[in-house]
Amino acid sequence: MQGQGFESIAIMLLYLAVLFGAMYLFVIRPQKKKQKAEEKMRNELQIGDEIITVGGVYGRIVSIKEDSLVIESPIDHSKTRIAKWAVQANLTIHDDK
Repeated sequence: MQGQGFESIAIMLLYLAVLFGAMYLFVIRPQKKKQKAEEKMRNELQIGDEIITVGGVYGRIVSIKEDSLVIESPIDHSKTRIAKWAVQANLTIHDDK
């Protein structure tokens, strides 16, 4: 009788280990990979790049500081300071040679 209880606990622990392993492979790992790619993109920004922010604002980078950027609006050329983490995408294609 005691052997059967141990087997059911072992099977349950094995099931939980497989569940957590699958969650890591399908959720956590891809999210970390995406965060790394976003961080790389933000670190490679250059003055003159056209960007879009997480709020949907388009602009051209005028200056870069450690944790912020100054962007210029394409319509009225007004300047706005934004946090570096707020950059969603770099629309400028660079030829890396």
